[in-house]
Amino acid sequence: MAQKGDLMTVRTDIRVLDATIRDGGLVNNFRFTDDFINALYRANVKAGVDVMEFGYKASKELFDTDRFGKWKFCDEEDIRSVVGENNSDMKISVMADVGRCDYRTDIIDSGSSVIDMIRVATYIHQIPAAVRMIEDAKEKGYEVTCNIMAVSNAQESDVAQALEMVGQSSADGIYIVDSYGALVPEQIRRITELYLETAEKYDKYIGMHAHNNLQLAFANTIEAASNGASLLDATMMGMGRGCGNCAMELLLSFLRNPRYNIFPVLRFLEEQMLPLKESGVMWGYDIPYLLTGHLNQHPSAAIDYMKAGRTDYSEFYTDLLDR
Repeated sequence: MAQKGDLMTVRTDIRVLDATIRDGGLVNNFRFTDDFINALYRANVKAGVDVMEFGYKASKELFDTDRFGKWKFCDEEDIRSVVGENNSDMKISVMADVGRCDYRTDIIDSGSSVIDMIRVATYIHQIPAAVRMIEDAKEKGYEVTCNIMAVSNAQESDVAQALEMVGQSSADGIYIVDSYGALVPEQIRRITELYLETAEKYDKYIGMHAHNNLQLAFANTIEAASNGASLLDATMMGMGRGCGNCAMELLLSFLRNPRYNIFPVLRFLEEQMLPLKESGVMWGYDIPYLLTGHLNQHPSAAIDYMKAGRTDYSEFYTDLLDR
């Protein structure tokens, strides 16, 4: 498949989604200050970011509201306290995990909500349930994506079948999600081509969500984009679960689209992200995340290892080999 666009042209179909609260919230149990959230919203609007994701629509029956901050649940009134009627060009999104969301009741009709987009997150084996959620959100009037997680750990035949099922659904877009940060650009190129076959067949767009275990989140994101993906996830200073994600400041700089403005992002980094790191909140590339990415394993073991303050990398590696 021919490369789409080049370094000197602007791809008008590309949109950028900020996932700082949602993926970053996995680092600190979604306990962001109101000042942080308000500043992030203002920075994204000024920077020209296309979509801002506020967090999850998680079930309050399954998850203890005392253990998590409010962006684990994204109540309508909490989002409105930040954005009002969102009188900007930026769309608001939330993520709904299959099996972890009371979507029939917690996701209201879009006409009564300030939310514009529902991102349905699913593993391959949950696709039938994901399709039900997609249809529910679409009937309520939302733009809807299907984010197929842990694609690096799935059989290509299963991915192809899942894509066909999602292709026949009402989803507007389908996401490549490198949950384990295990993929390299050559693999991303082939996967993007596979996804685009479905996208072109069913008139959908492709999104990309990368993790940075191998320090390839940025490279994999631009590789997917160069092959036709058009909704690209990034987070401020790469904040996200474990090793983090593609950094917003890198992506906006790379795209060279004059409607994106990196200055508000830089101001947000110095005023909000640096103090957050200094307070002890941890994320970003480190050897344990490299090892789980190298072995195509979920980063949970590396997260626990980092929290324990361990540095016996060789022993950790041999422990991972026995999993």
